[in-house]
Amino acid sequence: MDFEKYYMENLKDTKQKLKESVKFDDFIVQAINNIDEINRVVNTLAKRLRDWYEFYNPEFSREVYDHEEFVNAVIERKDKKKKDSMGADIDKEDMKPILDLAKGIESLFKLKKEQEKYLEKIMEDNCPNISAVAGSLIGARLIAIAGDLKRLVLFPASTVQLLGAEKALFRHMKTKAKAPKYGVIIKHPLVARVSKGKKGKAARKLADKILLAAKIDYFKGEFIGDKLRKEVEEEFK
Repeated sequence: MDFEKYYMENLKDTKQKLKESVKFDDFIVQAINNIDEINRVVNTLAKRLRDWYEFYNPEFSREVYDHEEFVNAVIERKDKKKKDSMGADIDKEDMKPILDLAKGIESLFKLKKEQEKYLEKIMEDNCPNISAVAGSLIGARLIAIAGDLKRLVLFPASTVQLLGAEKALFRHMKTKAKAPKYGVIIKHPLVARVSKGKKGKAARKLADKILLAAKIDYFKGEFIGDKLRKEVEEEFK
C-alpha cells in the first residue's frame, strides 16, 4: 500500500468532513455568546465611567439610570452641571480620557446592535418558528445553552423551561433551596407581564410551544410560529 497516497486521501477526507461539520447553529451560538460578552463588558465599563465622571458631576450620573442614555449625554455634553453641584471643577486634560471612554462604550453599543441584527436574520432564516415564538435573542440563548438545535429538540418541555437556571437547580439539589420554575424564558414578554402566581404556568405553556417550534424548524416544517405564539397570548391575556 502506498502510505503517502493513503495519508493524503485520508487528510483530504478529514478536511472535507470538518468543513461540512460547521452548521448554522454554530453561528447562532457564537453570535449570542458574543452579544452576552459585549453586555458584560459594557456594564463593567459603564460603571467605571460613572465612577470616574462623578468626580465632576455626581448629581447627573444619579439622575440618568440607563447606561446608553448616560453615555450619549456625556459625549454630546448634555450633562448640565448644577451651580450647587458637589462635583469638582475638571480641566480639559482630565476630561478627555473620560470622554474617550464614553466614546469607546458608545462603539460597543453600536457593535451590539449590529450583532443583534445579524442574529435576528440568521434566526429568522434558519429557525423562523422559534424566532416567532421565543424571539431571536431568547431562542438563540436556548440553542446555545442546549449546545445546538438537535440537542434542544431532544429535551422535554420541562427542561426547556429551566434552561438557564442550572445554578439555581444545582443549589436546590445541594441545599434543598427553593426549586427554580423557569430559566431564560422569564425574560420573555409573555411570562414577564403575567402576575407572579401565573408565571410558572405561563413558562410551562411557553416552553411547550418553543419545543414544538424547535422540532418544526429542525425537520424543516412549515411556518406556524405566529399561530403558536398567539395561542399562548390568548391564554394569558
